[in-house]
Amino acid sequence: MRRLLVLLATAVTAAAAFVAPAAATNECQGLLVCVPVAGPWVVVPSKAAAPRPHADFHLSCPEGHVVAGLDAELSHRGIDITFPGLLGSPVGPGVTTERAALFTGTYVGATPQTTSFRPHIGCVPTAGGGSRVPVAHTAFPPGPPSARRVTAVRVPARSTPVRARRACAAGERLVSGWVTLAFRTEGPPAARLVAAVRIASRMNARAVTATVRGGPALQGVRAIVQVGAVCAGDQ
Repeated sequence: MRRLLVLLATAVTAAAAFVAPAAATNECQGLLVCVPVAGPWVVVPSKAAAPRPHADFHLSCPEGHVVAGLDAELSHRGIDITFPGLLGSPVGPGVTTERAALFTGTYVGATPQTTSFRPHIGCVPTAGGGSRVPVAHTAFPPGPPSARRVTAVRVPARSTPVRARRACAAGERLVSGWVTLAFRTEGPPAARLVAAVRIASRMNARAVTATVRGGPALQGVRAIVQVGAVCAGDQ
């Protein structure tokens, strides 16, 4: 009987180990109403010398929602993840955050290698923020003086190039921008997939442009290149 119990316990333990899901992300933790949104695996460039390169990725909530929680999955512990928050009080959804979040990943490890992160946001219905106390002298409250304009193109499984361009709206000027490779895969993309993509990018006074080439290794794989422009209007 004792042997049978031991065998049953062993079988249960083995079954539990087999079906145990991966650790859940926490973008909706503590939120009573929350819509989780998962991004793709964003490739982070790596090199040993400073300054370290980084990868930006813009992830949006559904219409009528703002970001209330953030999380990310990392392919390597040496990836540092940040996002810019707006000034205001109290710190919270709709004050510190907007409808979208810009994730910035930087590889800070010792040995250059293929690394990536998958951004997650938890979205809640839009709510108003706090008010600001007026001051006697002339001053301007901090706000969003710039806007992010984003587009994306799928990387083809062939060497024929595709082009993606993101310009600012009429009356805006280009401040900065980014071009980022990402993969809609179950897990972090393998080095051979990353190596199969070639990107040439440029930025001028009006737009950010990327020319993208893929290869046969991408057959059946959804790879995208996100092109973003940070734009400012008349201030």
